[in-house]
Amino acid sequence: MTLQPQEGGRRPIDRILAPGFADDVTALDFAELRSRRHLAEQEEVDLSYARRLLQGRLDLLRAEQAQRATARDGVDVGARTDAEIARDLAAVLADHGPRADHGLGRHLTTDPSRVGEHRRAAEQAVDDVAASNPASLDEAGLAAAIAHLGELEHAISENRHRVQAIMDLLTAEVARRYRDGEARVEDVLSGQ
Repeated sequence: MTLQPQEGGRRPIDRILAPGFADDVTALDFAELRSRRHLAEQEEVDLSYARRLLQGRLDLLRAEQAQRATARDGVDVGARTDAEIARDLAAVLADHGPRADHGLGRHLTTDPSRVGEHRRAAEQAVDDVAASNPASLDEAGLAAAIAHLGELEHAISENRHRVQAIMDLLTAEVARRYRDGEARVEDVLSGQ
């Protein structure tokens, strides 16, 4: 999984984080400005999706680690029933809105565009650490898997914040043009 932008790359993140993408936005044609803003918005959504996939896997690994710690503390957790496993999994995967320790809590209206690509990348990262079956990992393996996925999630978060900064810059310029009368909704709707 290549997380860092590649110079001269063709992926959206490579283009958005390339030098010059958001330079002198006041000189951009309005259609180009809106196109770049849309590209940045879509990439933010896609990065958010990939990040959430990794967070879900991390939550599962941490739940396994917590269960083991409880067992080590002398609490007999015994074998869990399928119903208990399903309940715990649902709780881990439930989306309770923005996390206190992650994200900016933006309301996104765009759907992820590269769901399959991000799912494959997250699954590849998970497969690399055998995290799809946390019970099969020993203590050291579990800790290493958590650390590895945590690093991947952190790298995605950093790139997401960089994309958000560019999107904010482009959005501010779009708003300024509307506010100053340089752009009109009617023109956008009519394709001018």
